[in-house]
Amino acid sequence: MNTIHNRQVINDVLVEQAKTDTDIVVLCSDSRGSASLTEYAKVHPRQFVETGIAEQNIVSIAAGLAACGKKAYVAAPACFLSTRSMEQAKVDVAYSNTNVKLIGISGGVSYGALGMTHHSTNDIATLGSVPNMRVYFPSDRHQTRQLMLALLADQKPAYIRVGRNPVEDVYSEKDCPFVMDQATVVHEGSDLTIIASGEMVYPAYKAALTLAKEGISCRVLDMFCVKPLDTAAVLKAARETQAVIVIEEHVAIGGLGAMVSQLLSAQPQPTRVVSLCLPDEPVIAGKSDEVFAYYGLTSDNLVQTAQNLLA
Repeated sequence: MNTIHNRQVINDVLVEQAKTDTDIVVLCSDSRGSASLTEYAKVHPRQFVETGIAEQNIVSIAAGLAACGKKAYVAAPACFLSTRSMEQAKVDVAYSNTNVKLIGISGGVSYGALGMTHHSTNDIATLGSVPNMRVYFPSDRHQTRQLMLALLADQKPAYIRVGRNPVEDVYSEKDCPFVMDQATVVHEGSDLTIIASGEMVYPAYKAALTLAKEGISCRVLDMFCVKPLDTAAVLKAARETQAVIVIEEHVAIGGLGAMVSQLLSAQPQPTRVVSLCLPDEPVIAGKSDEVFAYYGLTSDNLVQTAQNLLA
């Protein structure tokens, strides 16, 4: 089992790249430990800003640094970054089109035991609705590295959500296909399609392997690029398979499932879409895997849902 969480990979990439790029500046809101950026702060103290618990201020400071030519990376708990600093993200980052990357750490239900105050289960709906703001949910450590390197090469705003705990590898160091803003086909299939993002990609892949043993050919799309949505990949899957299942660590309203449903329902021949997601209510408190099991965000439930769809 993988023991390296995506937060550590983000630190490693930034530490490595900042050695030769003095324009990289990392900002933390009293979160260098939980963001795994303690090493970065030690190695590059002149390229590190600690604001304390001040998510609104940190985003505006980052936008100011970006306006001066810096590459600003803000790391803060996703639950606060996507809500408390919403206006600053909207105006100072997206509307002003500044080179700020907002890294939401411990996203989704990673802080499961702390309840709704610390859950970030509506960040696609909030930040994804802002023009100019891209949204990325990498699925594992290898894709996280590829994504970070790609983001370092551009100058556009983005929000990146990663979980708190290590997740199983979907890819490997030598085999991690990656094209910016294009969904990755994790598993080929012709009967139905599962579209997943973030931590839900591995359960989707696992379900596809189980379904294959039962004679069901299941395509799995890793939609790490939640916005911009890879509409070409979604439309292709809809043409070539009978139905689509979307699984996500997010509420139904304004999430990935809603985006896919809106796209496919507007086509001449709409495709049936089933969305597995979190409910429009305070999510139960518990460890991530307990929360996932409670709401059916598991490979077993994916298999059952797929079987029912094709029955």
